[in-house]
Order: sequence, then structure tokens, then C-alpha cells
Amino acid sequence: MYIDILTLFPDMFDGPFTESILKRAQEKNLITIRRHDIRRYATDKHHTVDDTPYGGGGGMVMMPGPLVAAVDDVRGADAASVILLTPQGRVFTQQVAQELAQHPRLILVCGRYEGVDERVRQSVITDEISIGDYVLTGGELAAMVVVDAIARLIPGVLGARWGAEEDSHAMGLLEYPHYTRPPVFRDMPVPDVLLSGDHGAVDVWRRREAIRRTWQRRPDLLLTADLSESERWFLADLAENDAPMSG
Repeated sequence: MYIDILTLFPDMFDGPFTESILKRAQEKNLITIRRHDIRRYATDKHHTVDDTPYGGGGGMVMMPGPLVAAVDDVRGADAASVILLTPQGRVFTQQVAQELAQHPRLILVCGRYEGVDERVRQSVITDEISIGDYVLTGGELAAMVVVDAIARLIPGVLGARWGAEEDSHAMGLLEYPHYTRPPVFRDMPVPDVLLSGDHGAVDVWRRREAIRRTWQRRPDLLLTADLSESERWFLADLAENDAPMSG
């Protein structure tokens, strides 16, 4: 998979993209991440990429000229999706990550300042994504989140075959609790079932604990979760005896 990132601050990506899983994924050629400095496409000697908004108001707006030129140059003749990271976009979820992971190539555009000239949207943007209902100083951090979430869905990126499938949200539920050595820590033991060697019982326990944790912390997710009849009975018992956490 190829991901191109258009940004005013390409050095911001050095840490996240040169460590751990993303580093190994690039070394294995499972994903190629390229960063492009939008200022290179400015035509004046000061490399100007923003200006004051027509109609007045505070802040600066990214100009259409350099940004559209950057998209056109990077995209070339490909029909790649061009995604603007913006608070106005559709909310990024695991489902959206799975959708984007099917694309052979993506171009991520990092907004800055008060946003981009509307004509950028009208001419080159094909999708808009927000990672949450809050405002960041720019789209760079959002792009890092999107790339990380997509990369772990690419076959071969994660070491464990089942790693991505059992993550929180991947199966529509929050993930079950995890335990490792020692078997007892500060008088808190590991649940007996995890030490039993009965893999079937472990699977049932993990599934039920995922349902329990989702009920306690994100009950809204259970409205669309795919549950068996026995799991629905289990959830009904939780609803009667175990109140969810308040936000």
C-alpha cells in the first residue's frame, strides 16, 4: 500500500513512522509512506502558503494554488483517493479504517491554520476525515492516527495472525482484559480459566468479558454488535445486575 502525506511540517512524522510496527512494515515493503512539503509548490520567493480570509475574521487560510499543485503533482495520473484531515470530515472509526485499508493508494492532506480555501475541496479532495470532535493545531497528528490504524490491517504488518481481528472495536466490542505473569500480583490473581488450559473455555470467557467491558464502558456499541442468543441472555443479565459506568 502507498500513502502520500501532504504537509507543511514533514519532520513531525519522523518519530511515529521510524519506530516499532510502522518501521518494520516499511522495511518489509508492506507499506510505503512518502511525505511531501507543500511549501515546495509555492511560487513566490517567501514560499507563501497561507493568506488572510476574504470577508475578514481571525486566523489564516491555506491558499488553493500551492495545495492543489501539490496534489496534482503527487497524484499524477492515478485515481488515488485524496483525503483532507479536518474537523468537518466524517468521523474516523475502525470501520472506516477497514474501508481505507482496501485502497492501494491514499493521499492525505494535512490542513492547518483556519483551514483550506474551499476551492481545494471542490477541485481535488475526494474524502474528508476527522479523528474526533475536537480541534488540533493541524492535520499532522490526525494523519498519524489514520496511517497507524490502517497499517495494522494490512496482512503481514502485525506479528500475530489474529492481532488486528481481536482489537477493541475490530469485532464491534471493546477488547477483553489481558493478564500475564505473575499469576498473583498484590493479592490480585489471574482468573482460573486462563490457567486451565481449556482453550474453548478461555474463548467463551474472553468473549463474555468483552461484552461485559463494552456494557460497562461503551454500551452504545452493543446496539450494533453481532451477538448470539446466549450472549444476548448474558447481556440481559448484565443489564439487570451490573450498571454501566457513568461518563
